[in-house]
Amino acid sequence: MTAQPAGDPARGDDRLDASRICVALDVPTLQEAAELVDRLVPHGVSWFKVGSSLFCHEGPDVVRRLAGQGARVFLDLKLHDIPHQVALTVAAVRRLGAELLTVHASGGPEMITAAAREAGSMRVLAVTVLTSLEADPGQVLALGTAAVRAGAGGLVCSPHEIGALRSAVGDSPWLVVPGIRPDGDRAEDQTRIGTPRAALADGATLLVVGRPITRAPDPVEGLLRVLSGP
Repeated sequence: MTAQPAGDPARGDDRLDASRICVALDVPTLQEAAELVDRLVPHGVSWFKVGSSLFCHEGPDVVRRLAGQGARVFLDLKLHDIPHQVALTVAAVRRLGAELLTVHASGGPEMITAAAREAGSMRVLAVTVLTSLEADPGQVLALGTAAVRAGAGGLVCSPHEIGALRSAVGDSPWLVVPGIRPDGDRAEDQTRIGTPRAALADGATLLVVGRPITRAPDPVEGLLRVLSGP
């Protein structure tokens, strides 16, 4: 399991500031992603998520380019394959400069162990159940605890499972939480959502926020709205 780098969220710290926000760059071009990074880094955001759509539009260079702008890149590819193929992919991603990478917890312990073995200082996060789906809390707990035992440095879970997972896996693994919405925002295509402060109080490490920031008329105002809410 990877060590916690300097400057990362402290264990047990539930303060809401921009350092706890990871902005999901769900945009189709590097230019749009780079503009969002340039707008938000001066306001304290350091983490940015590159998903499969942007990665496929722009290729691996998107990670290098954004990291060169000062972004800490969370590459959300949700790998799910035989252990050998996942290990080869993780080794390639590590060389791009990403600091977080997702695999599916349902890929099993051998796949997760293979990913962790190739990750170096990069942190492998195991995705439990997508926030767009209904989930049996017991299934999320079983997947999450098995993934951490297999070497995952953290988990991706919805706001609804943070407390149970934190109790089960302890303080060290990161809990990275999408489905974050300011109070009163529409859930859209995500089923299991929560507010920023509640998620941090339950034990989240990093909050993934996309549309409330990236689709706001002014992304900085969107960020401030997230930070000022409950």
